[in-house]
Amino acid sequence: MAGQANQGMNGREGVIIGIDAGTSVVKSVAFTLDGRQIAEAARPNRYWRVADGGVEQDMGKTWKDTAATLREVVEKLPGGAASVISVSVTGQGDGTWLVDRDGEPVAPAWLWLDARSGALATELIASPSYPRRYETTGSGLNACQQGVHLLHMKRHMPELLERSATALHCKDWLYFRLTGQRATDPTEACFTFGDYRTRNYSDFVIEELGLRDERRLLPPIVDGRTESHALSDAAARATGLTPGTPVVLGYVDVVCTGIGGGLIDPTGEAGCSILGSTGMHMRYVKSAKDVVLNESRSGYVMLLPDGQSAAQIQSNMAATLNIDWMLDLACGILRYEGVERGRKDLVRQLDERVLDARPVSALYHPYISEAGERGPFMDPFARAQFTGLQSDSGFYDLMRAVLEGLGFASRDCYEATGMVPREVRLTGGAARSKAMRLILASVLGRPIRTVEREEAGAAGAAMIAAVQAGLYPNIQAAAEAWVEPLVGPASEPDAALVPTYDEAFALYRELREKLQPCWARLAEIKSRHET
Repeated sequence: MAGQANQGMNGREGVIIGIDAGTSVVKSVAFTLDGRQIAEAARPNRYWRVADGGVEQDMGKTWKDTAATLREVVEKLPGGAASVISVSVTGQGDGTWLVDRDGEPVAPAWLWLDARSGALATELIASPSYPRRYETTGSGLNACQQGVHLLHMKRHMPELLERSATALHCKDWLYFRLTGQRATDPTEACFTFGDYRTRNYSDFVIEELGLRDERRLLPPIVDGRTESHALSDAAARATGLTPGTPVVLGYVDVVCTGIGGGLIDPTGEAGCSILGSTGMHMRYVKSAKDVVLNESRSGYVMLLPDGQSAAQIQSNMAATLNIDWMLDLACGILRYEGVERGRKDLVRQLDERVLDARPVSALYHPYISEAGERGPFMDPFARAQFTGLQSDSGFYDLMRAVLEGLGFASRDCYEATGMVPREVRLTGGAARSKAMRLILASVLGRPIRTVEREEAGAAGAAMIAAVQAGLYPNIQAAAEAWVEPLVGPASEPDAALVPTYDEAFALYRELREKLQPCWARLAEIKSRHET
């Protein structure tokens, strides 16, 4: 949709464009200076799988698609490129996007879905230095992270690193193409290679990863809340924007989505869950001293753009992927019988039928990802399972168990951050489901609110740009203006379900702790059969 640019704070007029380059879609979204979304454009991202669990993406195409979305958005603006006061970019986290001295891709990007370093991550976690590394970064180690990717390349593909000058992430790559600046943001730098207390790289962490010689690949840290760089002439030609337009390097997508989705509220006691392909569960902490590290040494401490606060995060590898799996099973059976149905057809009455199904007809552990699990525990061999099935268990009983399993996984994650927040703001694809909201509220025993914003990630990136431009004194003020007016009514816990879910959650956690050795045994059996 298109609309008029507005007059914002300090008498300024114009729009801010937020770019959100996700795993499946890259979007550019234009916002007025008071946070109204007025135009957007999107292109699908495509990635492919390679041997040994690798997942890759074409870096050049990602840039071309991003440039195309920017050009399309600019064409929709009444004031055109002249009305754009700033552009900010966020994108999928983790992964490794290598460029050479000339700024050209060395190889396809390794995405956060890439699992080929799983065994190496397990090896590093078992090392004597791992506890200190975790205490420094505040973040658990897993196969998705750039540090593990680089070590894997060093051991098995050294020629890639020899040809590389800089190791970037997705949003960093786009920022480089927009401005010519090689940089990363404080969040990606610190949870992978740094110290969340100093908000900088840590030599100890880098050396303990075995990457002392690869330190040269790490770019400078640029904080988008305080600095920007100018859009290059080449990028202006590609995007239709005006040369010299300020470009802001946003924080990683999960942080920007949290900011745009209501994590920063006036009380400082909210949480934010993103139930998209993956599940992210964030608790706001005011400063480094408020961080609660857990015994399993999992999760992330991701810095927020105010110089002191952070999001303490636990992340499930798969959230709506579990729902998609169930829907695809049903569609596949129907197709075999000559009936063509898609996911959207089955979703239309899903809420009603799930809420009519029996609570806790089975327990489901939602570890459907081939990469295993990373929160609130780390195990590359973790796999999904139903427990308690019986002969009268129907499809919607199983689907309800899947939604309950996502709720239990959320609670498992929040408790690992130290506590379940006072209330949780929910975003992501599953936030549209009445059944998911009610079940999650009842499992957590907390009200669930959604934020009526279509593009929370792009909005969060744009809010950082608004602070950098001086429109707001800090990200808290930006959140109060952009987000709080959009917070919807609460989905309250069902008092009749809360005690049942409390008991079921205790059993859910007991089962996943006892099953962990079985997953490794199953993986060994599978590997012998495959060879």
